[in-house]
Amino acid sequence: MDFFKRETRFDFMSHRLRAALVTVLLVLGALAVLWLRGLNPGLDFTGGTLVEVGYAEAVNLPEVRSTLSEAGYEDAVVQNFGTARDIVIRLAPDAGSGDALSNAVLDTLREDNPDAELRRVEFVGPQIGEELTEKGGLALLYALGGILIYVAFRFEYRFAIGAVAAVLHDVVVTVGIFAATGLTFDLTVLAALLAVIGYSLNDTIVVFDRIRENFVRIRKGSATEVTNRSINQMLPRTLVTSLTTLLVLFALVALGGELIRGFAVALMIGVLVGTYSSIYVASSAALALGVSKEDLIPPPKEGEDAEEERP
Repeated sequence: MDFFKRETRFDFMSHRLRAALVTVLLVLGALAVLWLRGLNPGLDFTGGTLVEVGYAEAVNLPEVRSTLSEAGYEDAVVQNFGTARDIVIRLAPDAGSGDALSNAVLDTLREDNPDAELRRVEFVGPQIGEELTEKGGLALLYALGGILIYVAFRFEYRFAIGAVAAVLHDVVVTVGIFAATGLTFDLTVLAALLAVIGYSLNDTIVVFDRIRENFVRIRKGSATEVTNRSINQMLPRTLVTSLTTLLVLFALVALGGELIRGFAVALMIGVLVGTYSSIYVASSAALALGVSKEDLIPPPKEGEDAEEERP
């Protein structure tokens, strides 16, 4: 526990060029996966009908897909939901809607498995799905714009650019991991991304506050040395916050059920990349843009120079 009580002396900024290479590779890799594979959008964004069915024993997904395809539901997406005995079937909007569709699907499945039981039915129209997609994207853009303005007024424009770069890094990497793994991207995951933006910004602001304080207090030392010391001073606090948050998220993933799993996984990814970005994206970007003590030390008040010159 002494680690959390004393100031560490890790030379983070000496590795910032290597970290910049890692950051660029992560972002480019995430963008490439998004371009090639795309996201697996949930019903909230695509529209259509979702049917949850339960079985007494583990079900064979390829057999279910084959049965539905033979019945005319060629585009049905079938996945396990929580356990091997529960499945969800996602149908496109043109397949129909309402009780008639869910009953027809259930009757088709019961031809091979009479113990199939209908658990849940949800329907989202295509127009609502498009509207949610548009509003979700605007919410992310408004959040990023607000961050840029807030940090620019509170600190200095170079810090604002660093903070926005860190937030963009966190969002892109998190979304890229969802695209690479094929996890469903729905409204709960979008909500998690907005929470990731807040978490990442909070961590970055705490580090920036300490950098600004140390630029005023520590008259000797370069901008790199002051930044290094500031990050080391905040490292125990950052690690404690991240670890306690991850413990809660692990519990949600393990015990929270399928409906909240995507939200928890997105936050877990965001916490990890957010901790990294507050050190090696936000702070490194501010240094690369040339932030210095002169930008943050307040100018002397009128009369101070004259008082200092008096014998």
